[in-house]
Amino acid sequence: MKVRPPRTDYRLAQLTEATTPAEPFALFTRWFSRILEAGGPDPHAFALATSNRNGAPGVRMMLLKEWSEAGFVFATNQQSRKGRDIAATGKASMLFYWPALQRQVRIEGPIAPVSERASDEYFSERPRDAQLGAWASRQSRVIAGREVLGSRLARAAKRFEGVTVQRPEYWGGYRLEPQRIEFW
Repeated sequence: MKVRPPRTDYRLAQLTEATTPAEPFALFTRWFSRILEAGGPDPHAFALATSNRNGAPGVRMMLLKEWSEAGFVFATNQQSRKGRDIAATGKASMLFYWPALQRQVRIEGPIAPVSERASDEYFSERPRDAQLGAWASRQSRVIAGREVLGSRLARAAKRFEGVTVQRPEYWGGYRLEPQRIEFW
C-alpha cells in the first residue's frame, strides 16, 4: 500500500546566515525557548539513537534534563539496551523534532555517564511513582506479563514506604558531547 500524505509547506521560517548565531548553543537555546513559548507537546522529548558492537541500531524517545556547551544530559536505566549500547560504543545521536516550528536539531558525539551526584539530583527530581518505577522495571528485558511489573512496583512501594526513594545503582545520567550539530 502506498501512502501519499499531503505535502507540508515548510516555509514557516527560514534558516539563513543573517539570522543564525555563529555559536550553535545560542541557536539551540533560541529554538528551545520558542517551542516552550509555542506550547508544543513534550519540547524536551528527543529520539536517541545508539548501536551495539555489531552495528545494530536502536532508537527510542527520551527526555532532555539539561544542556550546556559541555553537552546534552538525559537519565535512564543504564542496564537497558541503550545503556549497554552506550557502554559498548561510547557514541550516540539525538534528534529533537518540533513540528510546530518546522524545526529539528540533530546532535552526534561521544557519550559518557555523568557524576553520581548529578544522577542523584536528577533522580530526586522525578515524581515518586517514576522513582518507584525505576526499581520495578528491568528495561529492555522480557517479562512474563504485566502482573510481574505490578508485583515489583508493589514491593518497591512497600520497601520505601514513608522514606525517600533512593536511586538504584543502575539508574543514572548520560552526557552527549556534541561533535556535530545540524539545524534544519
